Amino acid sequence: MEQEKEVLDQEVRTEENTNQNEAPENGKKDKKGKKDEKKRTPLQEVLSWIFSILGAVAIALVIRTLVFELIMVDGHSMDDTLSDHEIMFVTKMEYTSLDLFGNSFSLYGDPERFDVVICHYPNRGTTKFVKRVVGLPGDTVSIHEGYLYVNGEKYEEPYISDAYRLGAGWEYPEITVPEGQYFVMGDHRNNSNDSRYIGPLDRDMIIGHALQVLYPFSSWRPILNGLDW
Repeated sequence: MEQEKEVLDQEVRTEENTNQNEAPENGKKDKKGKKDEKKRTPLQEVLSWIFSILGAVAIALVIRTLVFELIMVDGHSMDDTLSDHEIMFVTKMEYTSLDLFGNSFSLYGDPERFDVVICHYPNRGTTKFVKRVVGLPGDTVSIHEGYLYVNGEKYEEPYISDAYRLGAGWEYPEITVPEGQYFVMGDHRNNSNDSRYIGPLDRDMIIGHALQVLYPFSSWRPILNGLDW
């Protein structure tokens, strides 16, 4: 028994000595770690904020250019499909195109007939317009007595008010849409500056597909292709 007690006492003492030896070492490490931590200077803080902001802006620009964008309707050329000051959700990926070696390539697809699109006009810079595609490359397009004819077929277009079929532009002689171009018109046919006056648009001028009205919330609704009415 005496021998066992002696052995236990030695083990306890040995363990206590070990803990005592480790404590100062840990303390030294903590102090050393604190010394190694350097506080950033005010200039470094400012630069960190600047790089963070620039990174966020770059990501936002990529999303806005290639993925989606929220765009407000400005004007009445798309009445009654879209109203002035409504905010639309517009996808960009569907119509994104790249110019490589002098040729334009669509990454995901091209506009379809009667899609509502966001486009640029010649000599109007980056100003955005919302219109409906009514003619694809190679189509024949005309308007007779206020009704649209594509490739000789009459389209009733139920989304257009009868009052909008009269006035300037209610007659338009048949043309053939050139390859690589699209014929666009506003749904308010007698109050829209569109391909009847500026001609068909090049493919790269069509930059987005309007899919949804987001605001005002009371007007939340999808923006349908004309064939889905």
